[in-house]
Amino acid sequence: MHNVQSPNTTDAGIEQLIQAKGKTAARVTPKDIQDNIVGELYINAAEAAKINGFFPGCNDPLHLLTFCVLTLRNGFTVTGESACVSRENFDSEIGHKIARANAVGKVWPLLGYELRSNLWREQMQREWAAEQKSVGGAA
Repeated sequence: MHNVQSPNTTDAGIEQLIQAKGKTAARVTPKDIQDNIVGELYINAAEAAKINGFFPGCNDPLHLLTFCVLTLRNGFTVTGESACVSRENFDSEIGHKIARANAVGKVWPLLGYELRSNLWREQMQREWAAEQKSVGGAA
């Protein structure tokens, strides 16, 4: 087996590469993502089941399922989940981290869409203003 170093694909690693290559035009950054998250909630499926009157046994797989709910500054929520295969490997802290990472992954396209819409709106306003100016100047 060859020893090949894997590329750094974390948000921070990708951001570092973007900066190093000077790709700094309008874009969503990891800071934008974090600045948009105003709340987070973690839920273990077995605990949620108990609240709803269902009491899973100790070997029930619901104990291995963790949800993360992120609230964004505009009030929208996104969810992420983490499901552990074996009870022996379950760790609440790790489950929280994986569920949060999965939820954050859903925020990127939302902010990308918002940014692209804003850029398009600004472009349309500039074009409209230029058109109004040329119509007004031709009279």
